[in-house]
Amino acid sequence: MKRFLCLATLALALPVHASNPGLDAMARQQDIPVTELRVFAEVMERIRSAYVEEIDDRALLEAAIRGMLLDLDPHSAYLTPNEFDDLQVSTSGEFGGVGMEVTMEDGFVTVVTPLDDTPASRAGIQASDIILKIGDTFVKGMTLNEAVELLRGEIGTDVELSVMREGEDKPRSITLTRDRIRIQSVRSERLEDSYGYVRVTQFQNNTGRDVQRAIERLRQEQPALKGLILDLRNNPGGVLGGAVQVADLFLDDGLIVYTQGRDDASRINYGASRGDVIEGLPLVVLVNGGSASASEIVAGALQDHTRAVIVGRRTFGKGSVQTVLPLHEDRALKLTTARYYTPNGRSIQADGIHPDITVNVARVELMEAREGIREADLPHHLASGETPEAGQQEDDLASRDYDLYQALSILKGIHLSRQRAR
Repeated sequence: MKRFLCLATLALALPVHASNPGLDAMARQQDIPVTELRVFAEVMERIRSAYVEEIDDRALLEAAIRGMLLDLDPHSAYLTPNEFDDLQVSTSGEFGGVGMEVTMEDGFVTVVTPLDDTPASRAGIQASDIILKIGDTFVKGMTLNEAVELLRGEIGTDVELSVMREGEDKPRSITLTRDRIRIQSVRSERLEDSYGYVRVTQFQNNTGRDVQRAIERLRQEQPALKGLILDLRNNPGGVLGGAVQVADLFLDDGLIVYTQGRDDASRINYGASRGDVIEGLPLVVLVNGGSASASEIVAGALQDHTRAVIVGRRTFGKGSVQTVLPLHEDRALKLTTARYYTPNGRSIQADGIHPDITVNVARVELMEAREGIREADLPHHLASGETPEAGQQEDDLASRDYDLYQALSILKGIHLSRQRAR
């Protein structure tokens, strides 16, 4: 990079069409394309002399750096001191904003997922929604960081979004009130009496520990736990270490994930340590199109090791590794440096994790049962002698969360098949 800047400086100092044997020789030694370098210098000079407004050289060079990174992939970016600070704040688990993970696709800001219990999720923002305008500003042509900066603001202030959704003819206008976004990484509950449910909304440094504690609480409440559902829907990812820790909780050994850069020497393996926190109990992992990055690492590892049944819809397909490289004067470079691969060598990038059992998007409306006359309807029938059990939870779950209802049904089926095989 320093050599490139040195050459760029020399090119700027030369007349645009001049030939310099020393520069040409230096460029040949370093495989630097001299023609393109001179074009860059010429474009910069034309902007400085002919643009309608005077532009500071520093601003021009920063714009050139941004453009260079923007053309690489949606996740590489140049970070100013303020943007670097925002990145560090957003990974701490609490920040101000509207509560959604976004990415850049074909020049448009696209929602990866709304975060649980945030203004975005409460307003009905969905994964794959395309944001056309933020306030009065069209986002086409913006960098991702610039769009995120517009979404953030003081708590209590409103921001109006123009959102285009697949299958709709025209954009919808949605007004969100910015709030303090606190990410509760893990929550859990019992489904019926003998099945556990753990949801991970985002992977943070302590997510592995928090998942383990949640499972321990479930097992204390229900010692005869029959199985567990791990819900990774609309989980945009987060810290790689948190994903490795969570996958490791359910694996006894073997590879969890590996990263591979440009050369063989850049490969890094992440393996499992001994010990399955649920001791081989049936495990179902719920995913959807909003499950990305670290979520896909967990799902892919458990799928390749046949430790869990993956249920839902194909995941987002964000399988690249970004490294934050500090630069001069508190700036930073967020650069894609490698790809993620599952234990069996599958690339997650642009393909995602395909579920073992697909559950299509559906809405369930319960209907009154019309099953004819039963024994209990006959006059003077004998009572069973037992207290009836409430049987509405499963039906309520089907209407409230169809994906989860299906996952629970699959988990029950796995448990019953194991019981009958003994």
